Amino acid sequence: MADHHSAHISTVTASQRLDSRGKPTVKVAIVPSGASVGDYEAHELRDGNADDYGGNSVHQAVTNVEKVIGPALIKQQFGVGDDLEKIDRFMIQLDGSKQRLVEFILPRPGRVSFVWQGIPLYEFLRAQAGMTGPYVLPVPFLNVLNGGKHSGNSMAFQEFMVAPVGAVSLTHAVRLGSEVYQTLKSVIMQKYGASAIGVGDEGGFAPPITEPTEALDLLMSAVKRAGHEGKVKIGIDPAASGFYIQGAYDLGFKSQKQCQLSAANLSDLYRSLLDKYPIILLEDPFAEDDWAAWRKFNQDCPIELVGDDLLATNLERMEIAKENNACNSLLLKINQIGTITESLEAARTAFNYGWRVFVSHRSGETTDDFIADLSVALSTGHLKSGSPCRGERVAKFNRLMDIEDQLNVSGLPQGYAGKSMGWRGMD
Repeated sequence: MADHHSAHISTVTASQRLDSRGKPTVKVAIVPSGASVGDYEAHELRDGNADDYGGNSVHQAVTNVEKVIGPALIKQQFGVGDDLEKIDRFMIQLDGSKQRLVEFILPRPGRVSFVWQGIPLYEFLRAQAGMTGPYVLPVPFLNVLNGGKHSGNSMAFQEFMVAPVGAVSLTHAVRLGSEVYQTLKSVIMQKYGASAIGVGDEGGFAPPITEPTEALDLLMSAVKRAGHEGKVKIGIDPAASGFYIQGAYDLGFKSQKQCQLSAANLSDLYRSLLDKYPIILLEDPFAEDDWAAWRKFNQDCPIELVGDDLLATNLERMEIAKENNACNSLLLKINQIGTITESLEAARTAFNYGWRVFVSHRSGETTDDFIADLSVALSTGHLKSGSPCRGERVAKFNRLMDIEDQLNVSGLPQGYAGKSMGWRGMD
């Protein structure tokens, strides 16, 4: 076996390719993007030429990689196998604005190298993060109903997810989730007709619904009809920054309906949903700077309360949230902060705070399956990567099943993070 410490970066290339929405992205490895982008995320560099992909082309970012970042990296003679942190620190220093789309430069070439030498990517990342103990396969949170900025219906809340926490393995969980998804399709067709089964950005259905209870009733019907009651719980990502307008939460922002709620009234709505439905996770229920609402809700929150736009995978935002006791979980999105090293730091910090870590895709995704390895490497216990539909979403589930198979063959201690996470309502 070759010595993986001896390989140095000798070539860096980049090109413009497309993400799942048909928008250009940079392939160094391929970098995803989001539809509901928080104010505190690392910025994307777009060319702004209206005649080229409507201003969304990334030729300048490609040039930056090939003419500025690449030569500078090669000159440093970094090792592919053991200099991840040095490479990331160097790129952060090189690019103070974080607007060059430089994330993911090492891990994809690194994966090719390490898999070839018999070292899986999740094992490499696990070592980088200093993780030990049994391997943990995550609960997949599948976004099966889309609203908000991810769809054309009038539902304000962005994501309704099913979580097969009662499965016995990751592969079993994917099956349960897929069966609920296919059953949900039938339920929607029966109620709204065949024209209502189009999907949103993340592969979830987007029927003509407006009220959260409509979405949740559809999910409960699908879970029951699929025969998986008690095994499948629910997560909701309202993405509330998207409908926070002039100091109020406008649940009618996608329609002509007037439905403006105060933070207190919105909190009451969430609590009524928690009382009625088996919800175990709530992500971004309030706007990213509505600290008072987050603090008050988290005082006696019985479920996982995840900060996405609130935190932006940013250590400074996380510190403020900890001081405010604003949430109890970090949504980990690598391209929010820009590098793998910073993402691992964010995860370690969250764990030290006693929080959970919820690894996530973006709505504008690619077929790169890196986050599947990352969720296993960090033993986060849950991952969201969309519905069991559309290739860029399914790629992550397939990769997780591959990893589970590899671990089963290896005989190394591993398990599925279903009941062991202590989800609300589980024995």
